[in-house]
Amino acid sequence: MEQTILSISGKPGLYKLVSRGKANLIVESIDQQHKRMPVFASDRVTSLGDIAIYTDSEDMPLMKVFANLLKVEEGKPASINYKKCKSAELREYFATILPDYDRDRVHDSDIKKLLQWYNLLVNNGITDFEEPEAEEEEKNEAEG
Repeated sequence: MEQTILSISGKPGLYKLVSRGKANLIVESIDQQHKRMPVFASDRVTSLGDIAIYTDSEDMPLMKVFANLLKVEEGKPASINYKKCKSAELREYFATILPDYDRDRVHDSDIKKLLQWYNLLVNNGITDFEEPEAEEEEKNEAEG
């Protein structure tokens, strides 16, 4: 899932990869419209699987951060109003999701973007943030 959800620089929201052409990708917006459009090599496209958040030790993949957020929020959209809250409140909330995030390199705008994307995914029924290997390990541990 993480390789098919894309962020496109200069375009709001997230997009799902639908098809690949010779010189472009066909994507569909993850929102109520489900609008399809071509994306070309000149557009900066990033898969959510390639994004990580800085921490004090090693970088945390975005999908793991989303999985932590999903557990904290019990499968619901984020409980904080990230658009209107103060910086200290936003950072305190984010510390409950990722306690060791790098406070110098992770900016308020990064946290807001992460929460915006999380809400967009959850509101559109995309909540499978766990990696397939992690799910297999959990099943094996439960059986063993």
